[in-house]
Amino acid sequence: MNVVRTPRLLLIAGTADSLAAELESPEALGDVLAADVPSSWPPELYDADAVRGTRSWLEAHPEESSWSLYYVAEAPRMPDDRPKLLGIAGYKGAPDDAGVVEIGYGIVPECRRRGFASEAVRALLARAFSDSRVTVVIAHTLPELTPSIGVLQTTGFVLEGPGNDPHEPTAIRFALTRARHEQLTAATPSGAAAELLRPRSRSVT
Repeated sequence: MNVVRTPRLLLIAGTADSLAAELESPEALGDVLAADVPSSWPPELYDADAVRGTRSWLEAHPEESSWSLYYVAEAPRMPDDRPKLLGIAGYKGAPDDAGVVEIGYGIVPECRRRGFASEAVRALLARAFSDSRVTVVIAHTLPELTPSIGVLQTTGFVLEGPGNDPHEPTAIRFALTRARHEQLTAATPSGAAAELLRPRSRSVT
């Protein structure tokens, strides 16, 4: 199982098995991930149709599985503890021919306003821009989702205007270019903040 680590989080790559378990029950998902699933699961706007769509995409693009969903979990503090699921984050497919990749994210209500979404998004950005094909990362959100907009602004995104998501006609689009990301990364002080921009990936069993 592919895991991206940040100072506080584990981003656990979704698989066909984990998504199938998620459609079955939160308990089944917890068993597959060896993680605790909160009673508030799933995060807002992440429904069964999204799970099915992600599973179908993974089955059709097994060679690009790293450009899909990640479960966001709080890393255990003690060796015998299990990770605690906080939400989801990930890519909506591999970069297109223009080098554009889209991200999405969601955190369960009781774990918001603690910087988890921003930390996960920074990990996604670092990984995306490590691929030379990527020229810009985009994200869609709704105008009324002030916390979501705050996450995008905090991580360097700039509002472009109306979105082009046919499923959310009122959505607005944010973008972060490679040049801006490199500028922000260079300006980030050393220490814990800089570590957020350099997540460490490894495979675990």
